[in-house]
Amino acid sequence: MNNVDRLEVHPRIIAALKKAKLTSLATLLCMSAADLERATKLSFFDIAILLKAVSYSLPCPPMRTALSLYNIQAKGEGSPWGHKLSLGCQILDEFLHGGILKQGITEVTGESSCGKTQICLQLCLTVQLPEEKGGLEGGAVYISTEDVFPSKRLHQLTQCFAKNQASHPSAVKINFSDNVFIEHAADVDDLRNIINHRLPVLLNRGAIKLVVIDSIAALCRVEYSFGETSKRANVLRSFGAQLHKLSAQYAIPVVCVNQVSDVIQSDKNSGISDGKQRSVIPALGMAWSSMVTMRLMLSRTEQLIQPLNQALDGRDIDPVIKRRLRVIFAPHLPNSTCLFYVSGDGVHGYKENHQERE
Repeated sequence: MNNVDRLEVHPRIIAALKKAKLTSLATLLCMSAADLERATKLSFFDIAILLKAVSYSLPCPPMRTALSLYNIQAKGEGSPWGHKLSLGCQILDEFLHGGILKQGITEVTGESSCGKTQICLQLCLTVQLPEEKGGLEGGAVYISTEDVFPSKRLHQLTQCFAKNQASHPSAVKINFSDNVFIEHAADVDDLRNIINHRLPVLLNRGAIKLVVIDSIAALCRVEYSFGETSKRANVLRSFGAQLHKLSAQYAIPVVCVNQVSDVIQSDKNSGISDGKQRSVIPALGMAWSSMVTMRLMLSRTEQLIQPLNQALDGRDIDPVIKRRLRVIFAPHLPNSTCLFYVSGDGVHGYKENHQERE
């Protein structure tokens, strides 16, 4: 039986649909009222009745209020955003209400040497942990577009994570270095080929639970001139749409590193101040910002702090640079700031008079 036969409309309308070879309900919903009038020769009144009948015939997902979603999360019955990926630090996980969102694109932006790559490398290791420890029990794909991939730093972090796992007798032994797949993109066409063709093949095997692109801005800012902003915007939207599709299809988080641009305007509120009497904003403009689900901005200060952890041999650890992690926007978090530092064994949150909040 054709789909249109199930509609509760006059047989005359169904006959007109069959004559026009419009038998799919999905096709009818994708057509405008004017197109349906031209194709079926029906009146505007008949088309209104037809579209109403089609909408009533399709299954409707259950509706939920914002209060019901809040109550579900408050009672600990689950999160409307699903399981999150831990950053490997209790302070940072508490600040982000569990970690990185499992679905959508999480952007990590900031100036050079602020810790963007360090966080991405750490996520490549935490994703391999069991779910009860904040992981997703899978590997990671790291797409590098800027400098040479920091394999020595990844090896250092891998050794630290392996030691932490060895300290728990009941923990499952994980060979962290075997589950990080590295791709290099030399230009925009290479990155497009990886995202559209090679990445889906790898994800289809089921072993990958995280995709990292470091960075999304490096290639686009070099290959497109100032007069090609429209062309660059179309490319960025196509990248974002494909990454969202893969994230939803395979239920994996996508983390994209972005660069920043200086704010030229004199209005101090137009950008994000880094505490040095200057303001910066994430690069790539609104075309890319509209594709981002969660935006985190990192900044580096000139202040030194004493790490909370101590060396394994009992000696004190040298002071490290204080850094800030700021939530610019997220569907489940307020705009707020947390302190952190980077040491030899990874990225760690730092509580100094608790955390700063705007």
